[in-house]
Amino acid sequence: MLDDKTMVADTLASVNGELTRYGGMIAQSENQELKQTLKQMRNQCEMSQEEIYKLAREREYYVPAAP
Repeated sequence: MLDDKTMVADTLASVNGELTRYGGMIAQSENQELKQTLKQMRNQCEMSQEEIYKLAREREYYVPAAP
């Protein structure tokens, strides 16, 4: 059975992977309309990642490295 911490970590890892894939697709696309759509999708994904990251920090599921 998965606990909340594992599910949040898995979700963050998945979203981070999506962001990487969007970056690759954007760089390889020559179609400007498609490129713009992918950028919008990436931006939405980044906002989701930030929300999940904040949740993980609040619940102390994630502790960032020291600066």
